[in-house]
Order: sequence, then C-alpha cells, then structure tokens
Amino acid sequence: MVEFLKCRAEPGNMTEVRLPHTHFEDLGEKVRLIWRETLYADFDKRDLSTVIKKRYRVKAEVGVKNGALIINTDYPDVEKYIAIYIQNNLGALLRNRYTKRRVLYIHEGMDVPLLGYNAFGLIDRGTNLIQVRGVSGCNLSCVFCSVDEGPYSRTRKLDYVVDIDYLMKWFDEVARIKGKGLEAHLDGQGEPLIYPFRVELVQALREHPSVSVISMQSNGTLLNDKLVEELAEAGLDRVNLSIHSLDPDKAKMLMGMKNYDLQHVLDIAEALVNAGIDVLIAPVIIFGINDDEAEAFIEFARKIGAGKQWPALGFQNYIPYKFGRNPTIAKLVPFKEFYAWLRRLEEKTGMKPLVLKPKHFGMEKREFIPLAFRPGEIVKAEIVLPGRIQGEMLAKARNRLIEVINTDAQIGDRVRVRIVRTRHGIYIGTPV
Repeated sequence: MVEFLKCRAEPGNMTEVRLPHTHFEDLGEKVRLIWRETLYADFDKRDLSTVIKKRYRVKAEVGVKNGALIINTDYPDVEKYIAIYIQNNLGALLRNRYTKRRVLYIHEGMDVPLLGYNAFGLIDRGTNLIQVRGVSGCNLSCVFCSVDEGPYSRTRKLDYVVDIDYLMKWFDEVARIKGKGLEAHLDGQGEPLIYPFRVELVQALREHPSVSVISMQSNGTLLNDKLVEELAEAGLDRVNLSIHSLDPDKAKMLMGMKNYDLQHVLDIAEALVNAGIDVLIAPVIIFGINDDEAEAFIEFARKIGAGKQWPALGFQNYIPYKFGRNPTIAKLVPFKEFYAWLRRLEEKTGMKPLVLKPKHFGMEKREFIPLAFRPGEIVKAEIVLPGRIQGEMLAKARNRLIEVINTDAQIGDRVRVRIVRTRHGIYIGTPV
C-alpha cells in the first residue's frame, strides 16, 4: 500500500524511518503517518515500542523528528522491521484526512469489481466519456450536496480509495469494449483531488492509446501552483471548476465551510488557464440565492480566458436528492424555465453556448458495456464490502458490484438479491 521501502539508520544509537510520500507528526501518545497529503493513520507509540521489544529484547522509545519516525536504537534492520509493521497495519487504521472517516483501500488482491457501484470505480453512460472514480470523500460540505458529502456529513460512514494499478487495469478492459477517442473524466462523490495518486492517474490516462481527452471535476481548493504545473505536465486537458458565488461570504455559506477561500480558487482558475489547462466554470444555480450572479460568472470566465476549446461555463440547475442536503431556502425551478433563463443570458451577454449539449464536448453515443443483470432478476451474490450509508452493503456477482440496500448482511455472507435498478450499469438490489 505505502510505497515501500526507503529507510536509513542515523548514527548515535538512533534509527530514522522514512517512507516515500509520507511524513510523521507527533501527537503525544501517538504518531500520525500522513501519506500523500490526503490520507493518515495514527499509531500508538506504546504499540510500536512493544513490537520492537518483542523482536529485539530492548526497551525502545519512539518519537518524531523532521517528519521522520525516530527510534532510540540502531539494531540491525530495525527500520525495515518497523516499516513492515506499519505497512501491515496501515489498512486497518487508514483514514481520510479531510472527512476523518475510515478508508477502505481497494486493490487487486481483494478481487472487488470496479463496475457496478456509484462511489468508486468506472461508470459508462453510453457515450465515449468514462467516469473515473478513484476516491470518495470531500473537503467541503456544500449546502446543496447531492450525496451529503464532506466533513459535516451525517450519513456517510466510510470512504474508499482504489489502487491506481488496479483502477487502470479495469480501465483497460472498459477501453477495449468502448473503443478509441475516449474522454476520461475524473469525478466522484466528492473531490477527485483527494485521490492520493492524482497526478500519476492523469499521466497513466495520458499514455493510454484509447484516451483523447482527460478532464476533471474539482472545487479547486486543494490546487496550488505546484500541483497545477504537475497536472499540466501529466496531460490534464480541462477542469470543470465548481464556483458557486463570487461573493466571499455567500461562497462560504454555499460551500458549507467557514475557511473557504474564494480568492484562492479564483486565482487558481487563472493559474489553470495560464498552465494550458482549459477551464469550465460550473456554478450550481439556486434561484433566489445566486442566480443574480450569472453575468458576473460570465464576466469572470471571459477575464481569465476560460473556454478556449470547450464551453467556458456550465450552469447547473439545483435539484433535490433523496440522500443529499436539500436547503429549505432553495427555490426549485423547472428545467424548461431554467433553459429559457440560459437562452436569455446568451442573448443578453453574447456568451454562447450556455445551453450545453454533448456535441459541445465531442461526446458521442457508444454502445453500453453489456449489462450483467436484468431488472427483477434474483441473483446469488457474496457480500464483499460495507457500503457508505446505514443498511447498505456491497455484493459481488458476475464480476460486478451490486449495492444491496436495506440489509443487515455481513461480509462473507452469501445472499439472494433482487435487482431493482440497472441504469448505466449501476446495480442496486434488495435482499430476498
């Protein structure tokens, strides 16, 4: 899991343990391992000392210095031994740095399919665009979030991270079916930049012979100049940037975070364009709240040079969702009225297109990946993972995942499931 293994001994009866893309922080009775900026695990110092004592018959104290784990002994291979212990126990302790939730690390050895579930893996909606979801979780808690994501979520109980090699293995298979000229779109139930292998994923997709375009949905808050440069060099083509207000106070309210820094995101939007990554500004419009900012969004998009190859703006109409946050202040507007509003904006501002169609993104219909199940079919499946909300588990059958709802089944159980939904190859079932 953690890239393994670079350790070195320090002179003077001290050993320093370092792991690639990892640093340690001292928490008093615990040490925190932070991996690739987005994940962490807390290890009890007493547990680390105990495993050293059992192995070397010596009392060892554990601390942190300059981001490294320090052990007050220089016994041969102690650094490798403790690094192996950390790696072996990391899976049980791993958490999302932004949501603080437990993380399940999905890798090839688990034999978990990456088609069939909405929160991670790959999604095919019958076009040449494939949604690539390597991670769940978000660093913001937008008041209109369709899946109740972020640090303040009341329903989501865990997160997932998919190993990049395993994700690309499944992408290879999907590409074989879907053909060439694909757009790989990095999105998810949250913020894709939480993915610890974000730059490597873009690079791998760029090198894939079936991929023509790589795009990403992002709120922009985790981007900085260095990461923008890395993503540009890796081959990212476009970012659909979620900015929902140009007023700092209103933006904080909509994003659900008092520390939301609007100016940083606006600066990043310009930095993306300057780095050669196209930008599409993607506000969710809540009528009565931010619809009066539409022309300001258009002016900002023009100012930074957004939309060089694709549309500069992608206004979205707010709609409520069963498991989302649905603010009572939101005024619901029928889509017919929403599109009429967009057309009036086009005429008034000269910014076109605002009524977006698949052709504006080079999207075309492609044959769906064949469905593994039929609606109403009863399937024998094995429970392989917990789901994200109460009463939800993930089952495996026919090399696909099935979201089983309203169940008290446990991992390893073999169950009979009635398939109630198959749309876009996302399978939902209920126990029989």
